[in-house]
Amino acid sequence: MSNAAKQGGLTTKKKKSGWWETFKTIVYAVIAALIVRTVAYEPFNIPSGSMKSTLLVGDYIFVSKFSYGYTHYSLPWSPNLFSGRIFGSAPERGDVAVFKLPADNETDYIKRIVGLPGDRIQVLDGALYLNGEAVPREQIEDFVETDASGMERRILQFIETMPNGKRYTTLDSTPNGSLDNTSIFVVPEGHYFAMGDNRDHSQDSRTINVGYIPEENLIGRADSIFFSSNGTAHIWEFWKWGSAVRGSRIFKDIK
Repeated sequence: MSNAAKQGGLTTKKKKSGWWETFKTIVYAVIAALIVRTVAYEPFNIPSGSMKSTLLVGDYIFVSKFSYGYTHYSLPWSPNLFSGRIFGSAPERGDVAVFKLPADNETDYIKRIVGLPGDRIQVLDGALYLNGEAVPREQIEDFVETDASGMERRILQFIETMPNGKRYTTLDSTPNGSLDNTSIFVVPEGHYFAMGDNRDHSQDSRTINVGYIPEENLIGRADSIFFSSNGTAHIWEFWKWGSAVRGSRIFKDIK
């Protein structure tokens, strides 16, 4: 066999070996990503304004899967392999949590946990009441946003403080809105009550579309923002990235 043939055979073997090693690397990377996504952190993006001013449309967040333990919803594609929660830990009042919408057990929702099992929850004149006591809230500077036409809008903003000391901001854009006065909700055992921080623009446990959140539906706790964009630039419009990226929100803890 000529040297050329030998060299050609060697090159072919090297190419095959190179492709196989690349394929294995990709497979290992995918498996590692799925493991991290299942047991540690899963990325989500915020598509609506129901959690303003805490979370804005275009925020990308990390959700810790281990904070509340694991259910079959923790797994990719949520295969019904087991029931209940493994290594379970209860959410605290004030946590921002991701959960599967009870109405379909498929859609991901993100809201703030304001009621634990056995709690009595009510909203009166826009103020949150917990077990008969008003949750303290303090008005601060208005939340200011600019709409698509460039018009500036100011919204009343408050700091709300839970009995455990957890503090966070809420918005009241519509005094005497449809969700500002409710009946008393008694949270069943094994369930939680969740509300959006943008109180007048949130489908949450106050509405029949959401209702109480079963413990099994909890996915994890929202911990931090890892990227944020105001949506004014497409990925290929690199010349607009500077004005589109909200740098002050990157690596921001979620309170």
